[in-house]
Amino acid sequence: MIRHVVMWKLKENAEGCTKSENAEKMKNMLEGLFGVVPELVLVEAGINFHPAGYDFCLIATLDDKEGLEAYQVHPEHVKVKEFIGKVTEDRVVCDYEF
Repeated sequence: MIRHVVMWKLKENAEGCTKSENAEKMKNMLEGLFGVVPELVLVEAGINFHPAGYDFCLIATLDDKEGLEAYQVHPEHVKVKEFIGKVTEDRVVCDYEF
């Protein structure tokens, strides 16, 4: 199994919305990929309520590295990544097997 963990810092304002509005959009978009992208076994998307650190976290579980690669290029995921790229200013990622 593969765990795909991504955290983002969001811009204060982007795409005509506030940081919190864009965080809600990201949450809905990322959670909406479950059942659409067949490789996704589990998707958790959360908005950080702690005043420090990154603003948003995604934890996705996939069966294997090939599934992660397929997820990365799935057309619906690519659409989500395009939006996220417009509203974020920093990103960290960690992929690991468990």
